[in-house]
Amino acid sequence: MTGSAAVVWDDALTRYDFGPGHPFDPVRIRLTMALAGELGVLSSPAVSVISPDPATDSEIETVHDPQYVAVVRHVGRALVPALRFGLGTDDDPVFEGMHEAAALVVGATLAAARSVWSGATAHAVSVAGGHHHAMRANASGFCVYNDPAITIKWLLSAGAERVAYVDLDVHHGDGVQAAFYDDPRVLTISLHEHPATLFPGTGMPDETGTGDGAGYAVNVALPAGTDDAGWLRALDAVALPLLRSFKPTVLVSQHGCDSHRLDPLAHLSLSVDGQRQAQLTMHELAHELCDGRWIATGGGGYALVQVVPRTWTHLLAVAAGAPLDPETATPAQWRELARSLTGETAPPTMTDGVPPRYVSFASGMDPDDAVDRAIMRTRSAVFPAHGLPVM
Repeated sequence: MTGSAAVVWDDALTRYDFGPGHPFDPVRIRLTMALAGELGVLSSPAVSVISPDPATDSEIETVHDPQYVAVVRHVGRALVPALRFGLGTDDDPVFEGMHEAAALVVGATLAAARSVWSGATAHAVSVAGGHHHAMRANASGFCVYNDPAITIKWLLSAGAERVAYVDLDVHHGDGVQAAFYDDPRVLTISLHEHPATLFPGTGMPDETGTGDGAGYAVNVALPAGTDDAGWLRALDAVALPLLRSFKPTVLVSQHGCDSHRLDPLAHLSLSVDGQRQAQLTMHELAHELCDGRWIATGGGGYALVQVVPRTWTHLLAVAAGAPLDPETATPAQWRELARSLTGETAPPTMTDGVPPRYVSFASGMDPDDAVDRAIMRTRSAVFPAHGLPVM
């Protein structure tokens, strides 16, 4: 696996900050970039670090209602809630400069897309992005503006014929799905914990799109407790056949790492190693299907020291074409930084010690297995629309 990579970063991205005690703590991206720097990922000859500009209102308004954008700007100056727009809730409390901080996050993911679409790099990563819950006229789930949806809109306007979006966050990628629910140019695939047990309560297999977009919204609702083997089996059984049938021009993937067993806000049981395996799969598919064109973002992830920095450093290394050995030790200087910022003792290595093994769904379906039943519900709902066999 080879290919140059852009990493979009500026310290100003840490200003997207809901305040003390909020789970969406920017320390997680600060520690990610510090770890990637200490391990030499950012100094690789294959990597260019790009500083983003904020997205313009016109770019944001390709997805969001202009009135909503105006309200976000206002509440970030007046510091008053606007509950009708989801601003000022426990999930999305108002903070100073909210519009400017959120616009920079969008600008970072747009910069990643421009780098890939222009051919300057094969891959690009916006670790601060992946805010997939924001809707057209309201904030939701820690997300003010939906940078993946805005980026996909930009790619379509730039000439991309087909965009595939794969959402690996533990929460349903509802905002991105909503933005393209009737658009057959965009295939949205979301693997997430079942909505009966997790926010946002959507993402059932029968949510498949409407009109010309019927069959292009794909949801795999996995039971609580699903581990690496089940999650990777679902990715293999659903996403891979659909992506190969769809033949995207460009691949966009969201790598929320809140599917990890240590995450405090969800109930799946993945390891860093399983998440790394999914990153490798996305990279391979980009080269197989899209001439390498791959844009990756961060997303959720609330084990701020134990999981997020390691998983997203692996993502950066995979995008650079030089995956890190999972047994790599985390640098002592980085562990001390993590301790000084959070009081936590950081992991000593880049692995959880769990080799990511799974059995391909091609081996057959086990009707007694809850993951296999979830896979079959999704395949039954969408595979016929693509001319693919359900079994």
